[in-house]
Amino acid sequence: MAPQRGRGRSRAEVWPVPVGPAVPAVATAGGLPGALHWTAWGGQLVALVRAEAGPGRLLPWVPVAFGAGIALYFSADHEPVLWIAAMAAMGAGIAGVLLRRSRAFAPQVLLAAFAAGFATATWKTARIAHPVLSRPTSAVSLKGFVETYEVRERTDRFVLRVTEMETPRHEPTLTRVRLSVRKGTGPAVGSFVELKARLSPPITPLRPGSYDFARDLYFQGIGASGFVMGAVTVAQAPPQGGGLWLRYAAALQGMRDAIDARIRATLSGDSRAIATALLTGRRDAITTPVNDAMFISGLGHVLSISGYHMAVVAGAVFAIVRALLALIPPLATRYPIKKWAAAAALAGAAFYLVLSGSEVATQRSFLMTAVVLIAIMVDRRAITFRTLAIAAMVVLVIAPEALVHPSFQMSFAATLGLVALVAHGMPRLFATPDNSRVARLALWGGREAVVLLLASLVAGLATTPYAAFHFHRITPYGVLANLAAMPVVSGLVMPAGLLGLVAMPFGLDGIFWSLMDAGIAWMVIVAQWVTALPGAVGRMPAFGAGPLLLASAGMLVLAMCRTLLRWSGLAVVVVATVWALMTPQPDVLVSSDGQNVAVRGRDGRLHMMRLGKDAFLLKEWLAADGDARTPADGSLGEGVSCDVTGCIAGLPDGALVALSIRPDGWADDCAKAILMITRGRPPPSCAAQVIDQARVRRFGAMALRRVDGIFVVDAQKPKGRDRPWSPAMPGDEDALSPAGSGRGPVDATPVEADRLGDD
Repeated sequence: MAPQRGRGRSRAEVWPVPVGPAVPAVATAGGLPGALHWTAWGGQLVALVRAEAGPGRLLPWVPVAFGAGIALYFSADHEPVLWIAAMAAMGAGIAGVLLRRSRAFAPQVLLAAFAAGFATATWKTARIAHPVLSRPTSAVSLKGFVETYEVRERTDRFVLRVTEMETPRHEPTLTRVRLSVRKGTGPAVGSFVELKARLSPPITPLRPGSYDFARDLYFQGIGASGFVMGAVTVAQAPPQGGGLWLRYAAALQGMRDAIDARIRATLSGDSRAIATALLTGRRDAITTPVNDAMFISGLGHVLSISGYHMAVVAGAVFAIVRALLALIPPLATRYPIKKWAAAAALAGAAFYLVLSGSEVATQRSFLMTAVVLIAIMVDRRAITFRTLAIAAMVVLVIAPEALVHPSFQMSFAATLGLVALVAHGMPRLFATPDNSRVARLALWGGREAVVLLLASLVAGLATTPYAAFHFHRITPYGVLANLAAMPVVSGLVMPAGLLGLVAMPFGLDGIFWSLMDAGIAWMVIVAQWVTALPGAVGRMPAFGAGPLLLASAGMLVLAMCRTLLRWSGLAVVVVATVWALMTPQPDVLVSSDGQNVAVRGRDGRLHMMRLGKDAFLLKEWLAADGDARTPADGSLGEGVSCDVTGCIAGLPDGALVALSIRPDGWADDCAKAILMITRGRPPPSCAAQVIDQARVRRFGAMALRRVDGIFVVDAQKPKGRDRPWSPAMPGDEDALSPAGSGRGPVDATPVEADRLGDD
């Protein structure tokens, strides 16, 4: 075939891919000199890389580079300059156009995507900029419109769009706040209310490297959280009103309340809560034992509306509409009913998006489903790496902050694994003659069972690194639970729910809720059975972002490469796994308020010194340590001695750590302890290392590891970190003063942690 000419010449002319052997075969030992031996390997590697960069293989890597740019943005210590980031992205893009006929085109395109991802995240943060509360404030008078309302197990919660705010500290007026209220006493969505509340800054990471809730709330426009003090008063709305969006939100909330009421009339308990979660996105009323069983068994993904739910909804609508149209011969033979069914499925998925609350995770799922359905309507293959790449790009351009959210990572990892299974595994698995055993097995549904088994296994393995990183757990029996429960969920629970929604206006929905109840009961039974199996609770101690990034890179190479380079991704995943397992755990943990300290004792487990009760904090610390104990476990206090002046606990070598409450205990703590956490500033002569309130406020939560008699510190807010969702506190430079700090200030950075101890 003659090569293409002119402007449209093929990429093969730019980076030619050898047809025959790229280099001489590598000789056995002694057959080639060492230099030639390594030259041969290098030539083979270059040939493989060129093959991977062949025509049509660049697009799936563009969102990877785009996401890497977003990841770099979130790792910055302070906010980048927007116009410089934008100019860098534009320059990289222009360079890519100019180099389109050279061998540097592919690397330049990826570099341009990388710069564009960084600039997009910078622009998104600048566009939604809003104030964030800096200090806890009580008795705050607020007026505003109720935007969302959540029914929870113990308390209800709503988001208030603030129009007026009065505080004693003269804090800036926040845009939105999230408030908890006594169950059943919250205001209706769309109403204008007046209230008093106690507000706190958005919760920061509970330990260095843990999930940043403040960042999550910032991108939702929420600048503080708290609880209502007293009654909520519904008042006359200002003349400008809440706008069209609030009227839409109120109408949507009314629809969801009506659906919940109809389900409540037939179902009760966890069945009602799960049915409501599947259809409307309200999942906080599920009891703790059932919720824990769902996640331990690996079925927790059912409770969060994701790509699976969208696929089931779209698939059910597609199948039903296409089957009905096929019953009309004139339509089936003359018109593209498959495309019509895809359009109807797209409309059904859009309605499900609106009904379920249009959260960011649900928006991602809808976009992925929409790309697949549109591919069907334009006669393109629906399940390809290109389809996944387009969906990922759309999501990341609209919501770059989604990259650091667990649901995005797990959703796209599972989808990537399934697409790779379809692209690489299925053709080889089923490429057999019709009269083979595989064909006879398929006649009895064996092929579908194998596909379901492989899909569950691949999706489970693909999401394991992210579940281990964010939730500190793995699901050893996840495949078993999904094989037992998901056919019922897909074939009975979700279709019955959709038919119930259709039949509800006609008053014929009761039977469908009963069918949902039967399917949900089976799912709960499976979850509880799997949870009770030996070793069902797989706990994973916390590890850093490095192993997670390396594992992600390995999975991308393993899934998307088509040459022998693909197997190098497996080696990278193995290295990442070993790295994660070898991560050392801290000897001391200090909370962001300095009132909770965990010390690793002689038994290798954490023991708690605490001034207040923070069960959520303790639960996170224990989970991150791979510890099965609960916050109420009495063994947490073993080895801890307390009196009115404070508490002390011993390290494995017998050295003491003190949590000092009153100044009259400083003398003993300074003399006996090697590390002291206190609100005040002990005298400079104190022999212990001191973490005082100023340092806690400056650095946030800390993790300290003792190496060769000195402490290596990892801080949640290292020196120099100042981001919009975690701004540096005014006067933080005072926290770096050595006054009253014993042997020197606690000064920590994420890469090169300073040490506490004698120089």
